[in-house]
Amino acid sequence: MRLFVFVFLQAFLALNLFAQSVEDIQDTENVSAKYQITLNRQEHSGFNSLQPSGVNSLTSGRDVLYTTSATAHWGYRPWEGGELYFDPEVVTGVPFTGALVGLGAFTNGEITRAAGTAPSFYRQRLFLRETWGQGGEKERVDSDFNQMAGFVDHNRVVLTAGNFSTLDVFDNNSYAKDPRTQFQNWGNWTYASYDYAADARGYGWGFAAEWYRDDWVYRIGRMSTPVTPNVEAVDLKLLKHYGDQFEIEHSYRLADKNGVFRVLFYHDRAVMASFNDATNYLAANNYPIQTGPDALIKVRGSEKDKYGIGVNVEQSLDPSVGFFLRAMKSDGRTETLAFTEADSSLSTGLLINGTKWQRADDTVGMSLMIDWISAERLRFLQAGGVSFFIGDGYKNFRSAPEQILETFYSYSFARNNWLTLDWQFIQNPAYNAQRGPLNVFGARYHVEF
Repeated sequence: MRLFVFVFLQAFLALNLFAQSVEDIQDTENVSAKYQITLNRQEHSGFNSLQPSGVNSLTSGRDVLYTTSATAHWGYRPWEGGELYFDPEVVTGVPFTGALVGLGAFTNGEITRAAGTAPSFYRQRLFLRETWGQGGEKERVDSDFNQMAGFVDHNRVVLTAGNFSTLDVFDNNSYAKDPRTQFQNWGNWTYASYDYAADARGYGWGFAAEWYRDDWVYRIGRMSTPVTPNVEAVDLKLLKHYGDQFEIEHSYRLADKNGVFRVLFYHDRAVMASFNDATNYLAANNYPIQTGPDALIKVRGSEKDKYGIGVNVEQSLDPSVGFFLRAMKSDGRTETLAFTEADSSLSTGLLINGTKWQRADDTVGMSLMIDWISAERLRFLQAGGVSFFIGDGYKNFRSAPEQILETFYSYSFARNNWLTLDWQFIQNPAYNAQRGPLNVFGARYHVEF
């Protein structure tokens, strides 16, 4: 593991130094190659617990989490308006407790792709983007990850198809989106209760269409679900099992400052377990001791639907301070399909650019997240139920909203190199009022070129 990190870090740093010595003077890119490496380490020193640890409990003693990711973003423009991207990635990592359990919203946005101490190579993305101009002024598109420099019509239609993440297209936010450069908690880079269709790493196959018209953007998409909840294999029967989303975005000016308002609706259809069915199963079988999501698995068998609606706001307060807010309500009747164990969620905070203290490439972030579970999920947990990520198997489960404060400082010590210190304070981890609070301290190194 240490040799892997050393070799990749040295190679990436060498390429970074080379890239810094070359000025990109192209107006339009036809080929793009970009890379990133991110190292994360988080630690908690332990916390109080009024009940013994259960199946999905965080370790109450000191524990350490780490992740490493190295990603290539390769793009090619096969024709005017077309863009083809391929992203291979290598990851390692180990979560708290050695398993992804014990929290509604996890502390590290990279941990979903980690696969243990041995490096794991996989195809992250392979997709085609096609853009059709619809008039209006020409807009400059800057070179970025999975985005080639060029010009597009302000009014346009964009189609993305292939293997990518729902979050590549939906639920954007300038101030809370990227766990490699901004906030790390899952509830800050999208809605914690957005159970978007994806494999266990957060990606899938499907399509998304966008229509940009003046100050409005309309998006619709369909993505593949996992074959069974929370596994890596995906179900490609997109006419039978799918995750649909529809989003409306509006840009506006408030007190002469830019703002964006979004409304997102999602609908999943897949073979999922109902919490009420699983609770009835536990009662009918005299509360068998649960060693995993046994009751949920037992009552699966037919397609079910899951819905949610959310709002997403980003508002510039001045050139270096941005405010964000996300709030979503999901129906909460069925088990988690692919994301977090949350049925309602709220996140809000500020992102402050370092220009205020003559550090233009530094960033400070502060946020508050609150997540809730539905009445159906609560009854299941109080009956001794266990799901994939939460549930200790105790009937005396006493619930409370999971509340998380996160703050970070990202320090730029060289071009495209950042070191970030992060602190997260978690009250009622996994909605359990008998455990916590929990302090998580983290350090992150990120380089891109």
